[in-house]
Amino acid sequence: MMIKKNWARWTLAVGLGALMTISCSKKQTTEEPNTSGDVTSIDTGDNAANGANGATGQKVAALPTIYFEFDSFSLSSAAKEALGMAAQWLKANPKQKIQVEGHCDERGTTEYNLALGERRANSVKEFLSKKGVGASQLSTISYGSERPVALGHDEAAWAKNRRCEFVTGI
Repeated sequence: MMIKKNWARWTLAVGLGALMTISCSKKQTTEEPNTSGDVTSIDTGDNAANGANGATGQKVAALPTIYFEFDSFSLSSAAKEALGMAAQWLKANPKQKIQVEGHCDERGTTEYNLALGERRANSVKEFLSKKGVGASQLSTISYGSERPVALGHDEAAWAKNRRCEFVTGI
């Protein structure tokens, strides 16, 4: 009888633990990056809901991912439009510190891709600065081709990896 009670308690504890884990886990969404060079609109809602919760390295949902053409750090007109909206959000949240991450596809040497990623991040930072975002809010880093979001060795994957992203916690 004692074994049955202990087994029932253990089963109940494991079941509740699993249920709590499932119900407390973050909602994960998958979003296909826009590889056409256009940038989707940004959400300028509540800061806490947009990754502005002070956690280090969290992608900021209120700020768009910026995509680049092959071997380029020039901003497209669509990227400039989206960055204009991002500048408004950053100016409305002056205490928010953001790091601009520059990324590349797998083609090219490590050194070349690190330099290109840096130029991409700096072009985004410079654009935002010209729109009135405080220099103290922004920093840059290049990861070159070290952190791909799309695995693959074709143009579809490469286009998704040629990007700049915004993260908190600098």
